Amino acid sequence: MAVIDEVNPSPQLLIGSEVDVVSAMIDFYRSTLLRKCRGLSEAQLTSPATPPSNLTLRGLLQHMTAVERYWFEECIEGRDLPPIYSSESLPDGDFEALDTCSAKEVVERFQASCESSRRIAAAHSLDEVVDSTVYGRPMSIRFIKVHMVDEYARHCGHADLLREAIDGEVGY
Repeated sequence: MAVIDEVNPSPQLLIGSEVDVVSAMIDFYRSTLLRKCRGLSEAQLTSPATPPSNLTLRGLLQHMTAVERYWFEECIEGRDLPPIYSSESLPDGDFEALDTCSAKEVVERFQASCESSRRIAAAHSLDEVVDSTVYGRPMSIRFIKVHMVDEYARHCGHADLLREAIDGEVGY
């Protein structure tokens, strides 16, 4: 049984303000990652499709959930949140902890985290400056949003290869 049956693709915005275009691009990649997972079973989502790598589509969803939470909730909003999937004993848990909950819960967490990120981003200016423990220095929200485009683009490329190895499906 498929974990994700239907995904409404987010369109790319070709003309608009900087905020609108970059926000639409992030949403486009969020929906692209979900579309790469559409129609797959829990077993397919958790199977590494390109040995010797242990990378999975589920792991990508978990990682991007953690990425969304870090940049928007922790950096921009200043919240102190515990990791969802990783720990001191499993620092790569985003990619490796594939049995802590169902794949459906992973998808729901991802979608909730994306919605939270949208709300947070809408309430802040691109020129606002926040601190990041990852970079160890202040940065603008503009940088964070452009970084999110980069992060999603890289991982959607991984998702392309994973999905093609699972069942041959290619494209958006």
